[in-house]
Amino acid sequence: MEGKLYGIGVGPGDPELLTLKALRIVKESPIIAVPGEVPQESVAYKIVKGAYPQLDEKELVAVPMPMTKDKKKLVESHEKGAAMIAEFLKQGKQVAFLTLGDPTVYSTYIYIHKRIESMGYPLEIISGIPSFCAVSARLNMGLVEKAEPLHVIPASYGIEEALDMSGVKVLMKAGKTMGKVREKLEARGAICKMIENCGMEDEKVYNSLQEMPDQAGYYSLIIVKEQEG
Repeated sequence: MEGKLYGIGVGPGDPELLTLKALRIVKESPIIAVPGEVPQESVAYKIVKGAYPQLDEKELVAVPMPMTKDKKKLVESHEKGAAMIAEFLKQGKQVAFLTLGDPTVYSTYIYIHKRIESMGYPLEIISGIPSFCAVSARLNMGLVEKAEPLHVIPASYGIEEALDMSGVKVLMKAGKTMGKVREKLEARGAICKMIENCGMEDEKVYNSLQEMPDQAGYYSLIIVKEQEG
């Protein structure tokens, strides 16, 4: 009997935001796949560990995912990761792959998912709370209202055209490009708020563009609202 792969969204950072279903699947899975070179250093691992201290009793499998835009290197890492997981599935073992936020939103897991799916193994995605919903809640404000459109944008790529769209913009993972992103937002007179490492111990909240640093961590998210009136 073949094993099954679960892509588990562990939420944005706070262990208490891990869903009951995600926690149940983790407990039921003998193999826990974690993106990165060392499972214990992964943010996704630390989130689940905070909700489930017995996590280290499982077989933890590191799945290297290089932070690069080099397509060749990315494809190679995705293929190696899928092959690694497929070996456990062949043995009839259930695998839970941990990923930050939700597995369907800019997730590295989905590349593994597609390859395992093409091999014919059973698999399922378990939703997690997306970072932009958690950030909006942490700021005690609504994200979109009435007929407002919502645009989710990877800020490490070009954002000029995206900023021209009407509605609320969510800029994810600004990181090292933070200075340039802030300049573009200031030129537009945008109303912005940002949280770095939402729900984690080193969380930082910035309530205006003026407060935002020139560089920020990888897990930084900006909410851009239009001027009223």
